[in-house]
Amino acid sequence: MTAPSQPGHAWASQPGHGWTVVLRRMPIRIVAGQQEGGYTDAFEIVCCDCGDDPDLDYREVSPELQRIRGPYHPITAGAAAYTRHVAGHNGARPVFS
Repeated sequence: MTAPSQPGHAWASQPGHGWTVVLRRMPIRIVAGQQEGGYTDAFEIVCCDCGDDPDLDYREVSPELQRIRGPYHPITAGAAAYTRHVAGHNGARPVFS
């Protein structure tokens, strides 16, 4: 894996490397911070700025965070929701991974 080509972009698989909000494929289940059972065909938004934790399963976050997470079908719906969500935060930058 090479470093992102533009300043302000981080790899979503490396928490703590500058990202706070990400659109990702929704895991079937997260246990002890690890994805189990593969991924669904849906996408979700995880926003640390809103208090979300990427190590938690969808069922473990509040209803408010579940509304932010989605799920979104297809990816274009997720990308549109992601763009709207990021626009609501001052200074948050998109993550390209």
